[in-house]
Amino acid sequence: MGRMLTGGMAALLLMAGGLFWWSSRASQAPLPQLAAAPPPPPAIEPLPKGDPNAKGKPPPMPAEASPQTREQKRFARYDKDRDGVITRLEMMGSRTKAFKALDKDGDNLLSFEEWAVATSDRFASADANKDGKLTPAEFATTAPKRTPKPKCKC
Repeated sequence: MGRMLTGGMAALLLMAGGLFWWSSRASQAPLPQLAAAPPPPPAIEPLPKGDPNAKGKPPPMPAEASPQTREQKRFARYDKDRDGVITRLEMMGSRTKAFKALDKDGDNLLSFEEWAVATSDRFASADANKDGKLTPAEFATTAPKRTPKPKCKC
């Protein structure tokens, strides 16, 4: 019993010493300096209003918005509900037409045979000289055909 009491007291003494050492180290450490607040944005001047009867150059017009990047346009095509997030259904929704074209028996399942037939047919139609090999020019014919964008519907 005495050994247990001595061991417990020694453990408490070690923990108290560690706590005091830790708190003294924490008080000596320099505090990080807080960054200064950013300066307020400059005031935006309103555009001058021109007199319709005035002569001279017109007042300056605001800059037009920058066009979307290619990736932003691609993202917007998939994001059907425009919530800034693409769900699995939105992502796979663009693939349904291609899937249905491959699913010949219409059971909503694409078997290996259906896929292999479509791939084999595509290879055969691209192999112009029927030598069983595709040259770079022949392979280029396998690329999906791009349909021209429709003109403005205005």
